[in-house]
Amino acid sequence: MFPNGPIYTPSTKAPVGQKDVNISPLQAAGMIGEKHASRIEELSLSIYTAAATYARQRGIIIADTKFEFALDDATDEVVLVDEVLTPFWDAAQWQAGSDEAPSLDKQYVRDYLTSSGLKGKPNVELPEAVVIETAKKYQDVFERLTGRTLEQTCMALGD
Repeated sequence: MFPNGPIYTPSTKAPVGQKDVNISPLQAAGMIGEKHASRIEELSLSIYTAAATYARQRGIIIADTKFEFALDDATDEVVLVDEVLTPFWDAAQWQAGSDEAPSLDKQYVRDYLTSSGLKGKPNVELPEAVVIETAKKYQDVFERLTGRTLEQTCMALGD
């Protein structure tokens, strides 16, 4: 957990293939209005705090996450729409100050693409071993967070 609590850092959506641009909360309010900017900040910090606490109790660190919000014009409410609560790391293997924490998410695929010189190239097909290992990482996180396997969950939903 962060010593002084999580930090809210809004950003704007960048064109495909480029990194989002960080902006100040004041700039965000200027773009979308104070009402919605305040609500997004409140939701971001609340969602992150609850999820990070829950995950940490299960040996998972949720780090540097981002949320994408939209506005429901019919209700004038802010709605969470995408990019929720990743990346995550294994708390038992994480060390403060190290950037070598094994990721339990899609970073594994990014690392493969980068090391293979395939990052950003079109029509890349992942080797079966990379797909299987990535699926294992997500299944591990799912099981640790829910206390059930994916199969158990699917069977329970079928009842």
